[in-house]
Amino acid sequence: MSKFKIRHITRYSYEVPVRDSANQIILYPIKDTFQDVLQHTIQITGNPVVEVHKDYYGNDVGTFTHSKPHQELVIDSNLVVATKHKPLPTVELSREEQWKFYDSILYQVPYIDFLKISSGDSLSEIDQLIALPEFQDKTPLELVNLFCSYIYKNFTYKKGITTVETTIEEIWKIKSGVCQDFAHMLLAMLRKIKIPARYVSGYICPHKNGMRGEGATHAWVEAYIPDYGWVGIDPTNNVLANETHVRLAVGKNFTDCSPVKGTYRGTSNHTLEVAVSVEYEDGTTNLEEKENFIPTPQVSYSQNSFRRFQEMQQQQ
Repeated sequence: MSKFKIRHITRYSYEVPVRDSANQIILYPIKDTFQDVLQHTIQITGNPVVEVHKDYYGNDVGTFTHSKPHQELVIDSNLVVATKHKPLPTVELSREEQWKFYDSILYQVPYIDFLKISSGDSLSEIDQLIALPEFQDKTPLELVNLFCSYIYKNFTYKKGITTVETTIEEIWKIKSGVCQDFAHMLLAMLRKIKIPARYVSGYICPHKNGMRGEGATHAWVEAYIPDYGWVGIDPTNNVLANETHVRLAVGKNFTDCSPVKGTYRGTSNHTLEVAVSVEYEDGTTNLEEKENFIPTPQVSYSQNSFRRFQEMQQQQ
């Protein structure tokens, strides 16, 4: 068992006071056999009442409003979570039986939503990739790992060149991005071959082992493997997601799992700062200045502040 103390700060700073801020937060970790929430508090500017409900995918979602004029909005989540190692997939069904299973669930809940391919994800380049000899005659799990490795080796991890609105076509063209882009690319590949795949939002807690994605929320994919269930795969780091990955939410894509999104009435110019710190059981942290925890980087926005559920990019 591993235990982590995670602090996640989201800070909006406005040019002048704003009002009527309405927000949605998905900052409540999933609770199951392999993940236990020991402590969790969320402090928000103005101490608003947060209403929590379950969404369609079973995620805990909080909503709150802050109607009074304010020039800063801070959402400070402090979490203590314990994770357990999940046994690696072992499947007794034959390769043919596993692929036949997927044919039988094409239109079944809960898989149908995780098999839908949007028009923007129908890249001919992905079809050409899937048709290569090295991807033939494989089991579903073998293909999941091969696609994960392909993305890791052929796409460059680079911050600041994509947004939450960057399309699969654009990601494929520039062959670069951050964890959410890698996850979306893997989702498109798996859904093309009829493997149910869902987006996962959470935190990565690698403890100085060189994994990418610290300092903000992380993203990876879960694929459904016959005779086993959902297996997490992290294309940003080319690993199976296990006890170092803390899950917040699952959905079809980033939009379903966005940690914080909302609207407000006021100036369009504002700055967003986001940071995540992880403290391990030995007292070490992923931040050099633990006592001076200042969210970075800053992202400035100059868009209509009252547009539909403006989504703030938080994942690295």
